[in-house]
Amino acid sequence: MNYLLSLVSLSLLLFSCGSNTQTYPLNADYTVLENVWLIDVATGKINKCHVVVGDRIIDRILPAGHPVDWGAGTVIPCEGKYLLPGLTEMHAHIPAAAWDDSLVKETLFLYLSNGITTIRGMLGNPVHLPLREKADQGLILSPRIVTSSPSLNGTTVRTPEEAREKVTAYANAGYDFLKLHPGIRLHVFDTLVQAAREAGIPFAGHVSNLVGIRHALESGYQTVDHVDGFLEGLVPESVGVNPIENGFFGYNFTGVADTSKISELAALSKANGVWVVPTQALFDRWFSPIPASKLASEPEMRYMHPETIQAWIASKNNLTTGEAYDPEQWQRYNKIRHQLIKALHEQGQGLLLGSDAPQVFNVPGFSIHHELQGMLDAGLSPLEALQIGTLHPAAFFNGNFGEIKTGKSADLILVDKNPLEDLKYLRHPAGVMVRGTWLDGKTIEKELAAIANKYASQEQE
Repeated sequence: MNYLLSLVSLSLLLFSCGSNTQTYPLNADYTVLENVWLIDVATGKINKCHVVVGDRIIDRILPAGHPVDWGAGTVIPCEGKYLLPGLTEMHAHIPAAAWDDSLVKETLFLYLSNGITTIRGMLGNPVHLPLREKADQGLILSPRIVTSSPSLNGTTVRTPEEAREKVTAYANAGYDFLKLHPGIRLHVFDTLVQAAREAGIPFAGHVSNLVGIRHALESGYQTVDHVDGFLEGLVPESVGVNPIENGFFGYNFTGVADTSKISELAALSKANGVWVVPTQALFDRWFSPIPASKLASEPEMRYMHPETIQAWIASKNNLTTGEAYDPEQWQRYNKIRHQLIKALHEQGQGLLLGSDAPQVFNVPGFSIHHELQGMLDAGLSPLEALQIGTLHPAAFFNGNFGEIKTGKSADLILVDKNPLEDLKYLRHPAGVMVRGTWLDGKTIEKELAAIANKYASQEQE
């Protein structure tokens, strides 16, 4: 941005004696969100402002009051509306296809349409590296992308040598971090950790059963996702369970979990600087007793391929309709998860908002609203839930986003009502801005309708 021009423009701010109109001579490259209620997500305070955007960043924030002549700048009237920073989806997935593939474009747009302006891809692929760069340069319409490596798991890294080879290759390729999946044996995991430290690349994701949550935290995960391993870590050694019989994220150990150990694990996460991405939406939807048919009929499912919905129905039924599944045990299990999430928020390193999408009945973008509700159910306030999707990811990445302040990236959500009163107001944005590019509500609805119509026609074939 031409800061000299901006300073000169500021110096030309004049008052018209006849109309009391302020003049702020912007050129056509600037956008103004005028007379908007600006939410400070750090404090919860709300002030009426004009937000001036130029060169992909927030150029100025001016108090609202007198009428303003903005020169050639594009003005978006926002009277009565609320503005907050764009959200970060910390457990996203991107199709393994080239940047110009229609499914990739649709997926990225679904995130944007729900106010998600940064995504952390959790199953990397070589095609995601150029996609990340195109998004960063503003060459495609996309959230900011951070991408993991391809999966490191019990099949892809069976020996210490394989672990070291894969870690080195993925670090050299330029992935942002390593994605760990289950099945990694302890001695292989320890070699992987050492190789990652030597290569200077962080690692995150699942906790293998034979590694265990305490060793995982002490080894320096960047994030543990799904709250994986924590419930297993509540089981006293004296019970003598077989760690590989834990079931779906520890479900089988619900009855022997000692919740008095929660504070210890939260403190251990803080001591080792390990953030947690809960993906509670996964457990409230895929693993809950809610019938698959009910979830499949939700309006947001129209943005997914009919075959995907059928696969999700089969997956959920397979997981939750057998003899091993008990809805009452799920209630107890979910209560323990809520206790863990609350403690990790209050006593641990902190939480990062992430829902895991696309995943069973988690539609990209739309699933973040279910995750926000999950955080409320775990005891967070609406402001705290917003903070783990804005301030916390910015701190985690040391990024120039997550707040509406001068010089920050222009990643914004405009909504009709105050989301601090009800986070459901985020579900239908009046507009979204991603690094200075504005998508108004009508544009969002038009593109969503096109996606829905595409899949409706395929369902009829």
